[in-house]
Amino acid sequence: MKNIVILGSTGSIGKQALDVVRANRDKFKVVGLAGGENVEALLQQVKEFSPIYVNSPNIKEKSWNNAKVVSLEEMAVVPEADLVLISTVGSVGLVPTLEAIRSKKEVALANKEVLIMAGELVMAEAKKYNVQILPVDSEHNAVWQCLMGDCTFGSGSVSGPVKRIIITASGGAFRDWPVEKLDSVTPEEALAHPTWSMGKKITIDSATLMNKGFEVIEARWLFGMDYDRISVLLHRESIIHAMAEFADGSFKAVLSYPDMHIPIQHALSYPERFGVVWKQLDLENLEKLSFAKMNYGRYPCFNLAMEAAKKEGSYTAVLNAADDVAVHKFLDGKIKFTDIEKIVRKVLDEHKPIPHPSIEDVIRIDEEVRNSLK
Repeated sequence: MKNIVILGSTGSIGKQALDVVRANRDKFKVVGLAGGENVEALLQQVKEFSPIYVNSPNIKEKSWNNAKVVSLEEMAVVPEADLVLISTVGSVGLVPTLEAIRSKKEVALANKEVLIMAGELVMAEAKKYNVQILPVDSEHNAVWQCLMGDCTFGSGSVSGPVKRIIITASGGAFRDWPVEKLDSVTPEEALAHPTWSMGKKITIDSATLMNKGFEVIEARWLFGMDYDRISVLLHRESIIHAMAEFADGSFKAVLSYPDMHIPIQHALSYPERFGVVWKQLDLENLEKLSFAKMNYGRYPCFNLAMEAAKKEGSYTAVLNAADDVAVHKFLDGKIKFTDIEKIVRKVLDEHKPIPHPSIEDVIRIDEEVRNSLK
């Protein structure tokens, strides 16, 4: 029995993680649930799973439905927990991740912002405390599986015969739209992802391909690979989630339907692999698996992410905060879809970089960028 804490339990990943627990009740015990502002959804989860600890920004009591109310940082280090799933959205996941690492918990990471903001810091702490970060994102979980058996990896470094890793991209909601039409797209159109069902923020980032830029940055830190050894390939079907190319010219790939339950279960159950519960891939009836080079001219946000990534230092913290604000402005109808890249670029151009920012620097920069864009 593995005792787990879920930070972000009322979000898309958190809900699917609880589906995994339901399907494996003899293997998991939920000891902590941290939800968002949707207290009603959290209440239903608390009634079903009876955690010891609970958190929500809308709960002010010290005890709530027989659970002790604690902060996110406190929940990340509770003595009963074996594994902490970081599935919060945004910068709020950074400090709890560091606290969980320092307490030598298993950390299953589904929060992109943690490594975008402070990848160097987080992986240094993981190495110091000998904690392996277990990737939950479908692409990084697939890379992780591809490297198993051929390479030694963990805490941000990899050794072995791997030549490069390949992350696939569906191309997002506007992959076939004329570029000149992108000025007029609505939030509803941008939220219509062709293959995945995800939260609003990540779906918009998928439409701009900023999300794929974030994933390349995450891969750089998780696996310790230079950017020139990380490729992105257009794969419309979203069946192959990532591949590894090896020195002998062979490839390994991970295939499944686009269903986050599968990588979530793999990360939570590691080093075991539980029996099939989710929809199995029917290879015999797949019409095709297609691949194409990315047309990066269509995706200025991806190019911008790579510019910031290669500068490293504090630039990626700025990138993350500015994109978050810009995306929410678009969702609120305050800016055009094509303004997202313009806003982020302006903030990056004005930034005075810090080569190796401390955690205090990262948090301060995040706040300053958000305040400057209000």
